[in-house]
Amino acid sequence: MVRVRFAPSPTGYLHIGAARSALFNWLFARKVGGKFLLRIEDTDLQRSTDESTRSIIEGLEWLGLDYDEEIIFQSNNAERHRAAARQLVAEGKAYRDFTPKEARDDKSVKQNIADRARAHAAEGIDHRSNPFRDLAQEESDVC
Repeated sequence: MVRVRFAPSPTGYLHIGAARSALFNWLFARKVGGKFLLRIEDTDLQRSTDESTRSIIEGLEWLGLDYDEEIIFQSNNAERHRAAARQLVAEGKAYRDFTPKEARDDKSVKQNIADRARAHAAEGIDHRSNPFRDLAQEESDVC
């Protein structure tokens, strides 16, 4: 059975682009006899609001887009995700990131990442490289 989902971040009102994505997924699920799921990406605790969540749900209802299962709130899975991340680190399949975080304007984050990647590429530096990647577990635990 086909299962499609619409996964908005509740950081504002339902906008036309998100409504379009929801509509296409809903129509596809209905056409093939599948399920349409609603997963709220509420892991950005600083910007996610209950008002935005209500607005998204009300917007979908107004559009007549019903979902087939209980709403999934991604924040309810946070501990499971942390456990999976710890397991990956323990198995050497991931590493902890100790890169200093800078205070940034949310609007400029993507642009800053793109600019840094372009600058590194021009200098022949792999923008995914990280000096902390190969720290031994003992050193990592000290950081």
